[in-house]
Amino acid sequence: MRVDFNVPMAEGRIADDSRIRAAMASIRCVVDGGGRLILASHMGRPRGKPDPALSLEPAARRLGELMGREVRFVPDCVGPAAADAVRGMADGDVVLVENLRFHAGEEANAPDFARALAGLCDVYVNDAFGTAHRAHASTAGIAAHVDVAAAGFLMQKELQALTRALAGAQTPYVAIVGGAKISGKIELIENFLNIADDILIGGAMAYTFLRARDVGTGRSLVEGDRVPLARQLLETAAARGRRIRLPVDHVVARGFDGEACRTASIEETGADEMGLDIGPRTVERYAGVIGSAATLVWNGPMGVFENPRFAAGTLGIARAVASSSAFSIVGGGDSAAAVHQSGLSGRIDHVSTGGGAALEFLAGKTLPGVEALTEK
Repeated sequence: MRVDFNVPMAEGRIADDSRIRAAMASIRCVVDGGGRLILASHMGRPRGKPDPALSLEPAARRLGELMGREVRFVPDCVGPAAADAVRGMADGDVVLVENLRFHAGEEANAPDFARALAGLCDVYVNDAFGTAHRAHASTAGIAAHVDVAAAGFLMQKELQALTRALAGAQTPYVAIVGGAKISGKIELIENFLNIADDILIGGAMAYTFLRARDVGTGRSLVEGDRVPLARQLLETAAARGRRIRLPVDHVVARGFDGEACRTASIEETGADEMGLDIGPRTVERYAGVIGSAATLVWNGPMGVFENPRFAAGTLGIARAVASSSAFSIVGGGDSAAAVHQSGLSGRIDHVSTGGGAALEFLAGKTLPGVEALTEK
């Protein structure tokens, strides 16, 4: 079973085990049914060679605590150590093999490496939605070398929720798009222009749109080469009767350290100031639109929310989404982190475990990890 145990670490300890908990339904299904479960995951970016700081051993310990039973850790994912561990398993046993990315064949989707992984199992289950957008050996290549391949319960839940956001969603449909760069979310915004009534823009990408409207942006992050694209997106929205809404005020400072921090209207941005969060009037306006929605999809923070000085906008949007009666999806990554940080995740219909995967799925792209299962 491919899982996503790429958990954040702090001083050698797991800082957030939510990704491990998210896989528990599939794990317990196999174990309770008497299956012999081999779990595989990546951790970080070790670039194809072992890195002790990125070992999955802490994840094996944490999973054992959550299950109340031993989870054996295997110091490699292929080769003699892995083969011996699997041969020695009894019904109901669980092993977690070492970081897949300690081998270059994982990210290269090397057939020999995929075949070696497949050699450990009779049935392959992909429950790692967070890596489904990667055509790697453990997410795509392995499916060609097993007799049976299936989606896990987390994968199923993700696909059902995100499909609902794309096909037959109730209106009014409101999309909230934030983050630093418009270039990373062009296809997402283009897709939303086909289905959303309102698109609420926040984060640094808002300044590229504002520049396209000839609004002064001071030292705020602007992708100069994307200004014509932003202008085109605004024109397309108007032609289709869609509304792209931009901030009317923001929190500005002279730098990320918050020097001379103040709240100002968009038109009053000083030449030496940069916008780092949406302001309270923008939160109020956006909350009004959110409150009228029947379907809500949010991807990307409204500012540099990891700095408490610039977190109010993102947290305000999180509260508005949580208070809405709409079917709500938060599309992973920083926006999901903000919802968890605010303690509101229980009031969101679906908080995705996959930032990049959710982004690509909502943009209308085919995910290699899902395509491999479909073909199988």
